[in-house]
Amino acid sequence: MLVVNRFREGAGDPGDDLRTALEGAHAALAERPGYVDGTLGRNLDDPALWVLVTRWQDVGSYRRALSSYEVKLRAVPTLSRALDEPSAFEIAEPGETLNEAGARSL
Repeated sequence: MLVVNRFREGAGDPGDDLRTALEGAHAALAERPGYVDGTLGRNLDDPALWVLVTRWQDVGSYRRALSSYEVKLRAVPTLSRALDEPSAFEIAEPGETLNEAGARSL
């Protein structure tokens, strides 16, 4: 699964500070089981817009990572500054059945 978090620098938030915070958050996530890879980027046309993209073995790995003490301490304060938009995506491989939206039965 992919997680795409976008961030916008604030008026009192110089880019280097946000970059450092995002690098630290990424490092904390990268230490967790199930992490596959990730990258940090900055928009070419709007340098105040940043993105942190991480890839995980499955949604459970990502959720467990977010609930770990180290990630709560080192990454969640930065991740909470992400733009308020959906961030978790399933990878759409050719011919693969995708998750269907709707109520689930127990």
